[in-house]
Amino acid sequence: MMFREKVALTKRGVLAFRRYCPRYFWSVILRVLLETLIPYVPIYFSAKLLDALAAGETVRVLALYVLLTVGLVFLLKLGENWFRSSEEGYMNDVYMEENWVFTQKSLSMAYSSLEDQEIKLNHERVRMDNQTGYNLYYLTLCTERIWREMLQILLSGAILLSFFALGSIPLWCKLGLLLLVGAKSFLVAWKGKKTFALNDQFSKDTAESNLWSDKFYHYLSDYNAGKEIRLYATGDWLARKVADREAPYWKLYCKVQAQSVLYDLPLLLADGVIKLFLYGILLYGALSGEVSVGSITKYVSSMLLLVGAISGLGFSLSVAEGNAFFLKRYFEYLDIPNPMYKGSLTVEKRDDREYNVEFRNVSFRYPGSRDYALRHVNLTFRVGEKLAVVGLNGSGKTTFIKLLCRLYDPTEGEILLNGVNIQKYDYDEYMSIFSVVFQDFRLFAFSLGQNVAAGMAYDAARVEESLRQAGFGDRFASLPKGLDTCLYREFDEDGVEISGGEAQKIAIARALYKNAPFIVLDEPTAALDPVSEYEVYSKFNEIAGDKTAIYISHRLASCRFCDRILVFRAGEIVERGTHRELLANPRGEYHALWNAQAQYYTE
Repeated sequence: MMFREKVALTKRGVLAFRRYCPRYFWSVILRVLLETLIPYVPIYFSAKLLDALAAGETVRVLALYVLLTVGLVFLLKLGENWFRSSEEGYMNDVYMEENWVFTQKSLSMAYSSLEDQEIKLNHERVRMDNQTGYNLYYLTLCTERIWREMLQILLSGAILLSFFALGSIPLWCKLGLLLLVGAKSFLVAWKGKKTFALNDQFSKDTAESNLWSDKFYHYLSDYNAGKEIRLYATGDWLARKVADREAPYWKLYCKVQAQSVLYDLPLLLADGVIKLFLYGILLYGALSGEVSVGSITKYVSSMLLLVGAISGLGFSLSVAEGNAFFLKRYFEYLDIPNPMYKGSLTVEKRDDREYNVEFRNVSFRYPGSRDYALRHVNLTFRVGEKLAVVGLNGSGKTTFIKLLCRLYDPTEGEILLNGVNIQKYDYDEYMSIFSVVFQDFRLFAFSLGQNVAAGMAYDAARVEESLRQAGFGDRFASLPKGLDTCLYREFDEDGVEISGGEAQKIAIARALYKNAPFIVLDEPTAALDPVSEYEVYSKFNEIAGDKTAIYISHRLASCRFCDRILVFRAGEIVERGTHRELLANPRGEYHALWNAQAQYYTE
């Protein structure tokens, strides 16, 4: 990576950091300013005090220097502590804002990007980088240190100007001191590069181990895992597995730490040489009578602060340079474009729900795949039609729904809504006409009412009616807090645990509550018992109402309640018709699937 790109990435990171929480950014700037001034107050006034003592000044003058030293340090410390205490709260705002930025990114990305394995891996890497300290943490740390070290260099340099103006000290001594300081700065930069490279390689070598540990500890932190651990007595086995997996990590960690210590030895030697050389120069100046006792302490302290600041600046710059590699990955994720054309046409809000959808020679293959998931699909939905989609796993049923809801765009062909290509409609408005329950739906550890409404505010009467229609009425009546009952126990110890079938009913109620013209249920009864399944299907028409309903199901009994059935195989529609029509064809795919299931109920 070119140096200019590193600078640009770091600058962008600082601007992002400031944008996340301006109050925190400026608090750090002001706090570091006060913090940096603190050691220079006693340096300056202590020199004045020693010189005043040597000159036999009055007690009043001596007391004034003491009061100025103590008072100014007290005020500076007070201001520093005030800013530092404020930053404790501001820091939380920074990370909350950063998390929200990444959340917004996930929400704004195309669904195809969310399913892309490379993008998912990159997001996981960025998340692990953040946990290790790279990106934002190192950026804020480097910003703070660089600002402090630059201030120290300016203040120390201002004090040491009079030292380099002393005529009694030979020029070669001054140049030699500068040369030693430069050598120390070079060694610090060298150490920074070596240490960062060492830690970077360590991070790469342990990346898989860190991901594994993160997933493992996430599993253990889930209270549901406690049942399996106890029932199958897996505690000791899990402990050994963790120990065996992490042993190489800690062995490598100790090796890295030992190597880091070796990099410190040249720096310790350089520090000793600089101090000896500086004391020798100042003693020579004192013996010549041109350097006062107070000036000796002032120059020694300032020179040590200058050396430390220059060394620290070199180290901080090397860390910032190394962090630029991680910032690149950080911003590459945030810069992932959304290739989905959003459209601008308004989806007509029709009271008569006259929405006609047509698949016109639609084919699709997933990004990175050579195989087509759908091939030459041609289909028109009739308004208010109840449509069943069946077929073996991998036949293209769910892909068909993803294209209909425009989570993906067709590779070939087009999908029309009322005669207009759906890509021309406003993306969010188009999605608003669908209520969908996917197989991998999610419920949240919030209240039942919020889960059904998918939001904080909701119409309680509508929520209850949706739950009743979905077959959750009896269970709802037994809940002591009604719609305020929290699902699960992550955030509420009084939360209720619900079964898979109950969760599915709540998900169906969520789709009903949205009251969109199209309702799509992907395996809506997979987790229901036969009685609950029959209850859902017997109320099929009541649930769907005047909506256009699409059911994906492996249980062909559901097809009997539908107006039309589509049979998918290898991405193509191989049969279509009513239950009676398809069952009448003994050589058809549907007939074979029906009889394969029927034998388990008739034998």
